[in-house]
Amino acid sequence: MTDEHADEGYTGDAVLLDGDREVKVRAVLRGYFQPIDGRYHWYGRLDADQAVTDLVEGGRRELLLRTPEGEATATLSDPDPWQRYRVTGTSRPPFAVETVPAGD
Repeated sequence: MTDEHADEGYTGDAVLLDGDREVKVRAVLRGYFQPIDGRYHWYGRLDADQAVTDLVEGGRRELLLRTPEGEATATLSDPDPWQRYRVTGTSRPPFAVETVPAGD
């Protein structure tokens, strides 16, 4: 038996894209479908990396996040005390998600 509310996710290498600039990152991402608003919400952390800090310090907070499983627009927020940036998004995530047939 599986928990229908269990988070789905991805842990591994990813790339942040800002125009022609690409920054390789390590990401831990999770997500869930929120029936109240009918959207998929995903979130996670990017490992500390000076190149990510440089992107964000320039005032850029929305970037494209790509994994081997997909890509999506991501919003980066302030770093935690270990300089890991929180990343969030809604709708299609940058990782594979199981689909649940109607009625299950």
